[in-house]
Amino acid sequence: MIILIDNTGGVPIYEQIYKQIKAHIINGELKEDDMLPSIRSLAKELRISVITTKRAYEELERDNYIYTVAGKGSYVAKKNLELLREETLRTIEEHLSEVIKLAQISGIDIDELEHMLQVMSQEV
Repeated sequence: MIILIDNTGGVPIYEQIYKQIKAHIINGELKEDDMLPSIRSLAKELRISVITTKRAYEELERDNYIYTVAGKGSYVAKKNLELLREETLRTIEEHLSEVIKLAQISGIDIDELEHMLQVMSQEV
């Protein structure tokens, strides 16, 4: 599992860890009952505070993406992947609604938006 930290983006480090681990779970790279790195080892690997890593794990556990067994570690929780996909689609729809509103205000038509999306998807 690869986690990359961006110190220049303004997104809190714990949130970056949360989002990346969540993405690994949703896309199937991490499967049910897979063991996650210990909080200390991940903090050491990323060269960040143990408290920061602990917060990311607590958020993941709160949202039922992982579970922790005392003295053993943290593991990927059983999750309804279809429900996760729906959650992701809903978030994308919310963002796209904002984009459409901004485009309408700016006089940008749907063809320009589609072209922008195609160009941007090739860059990622």
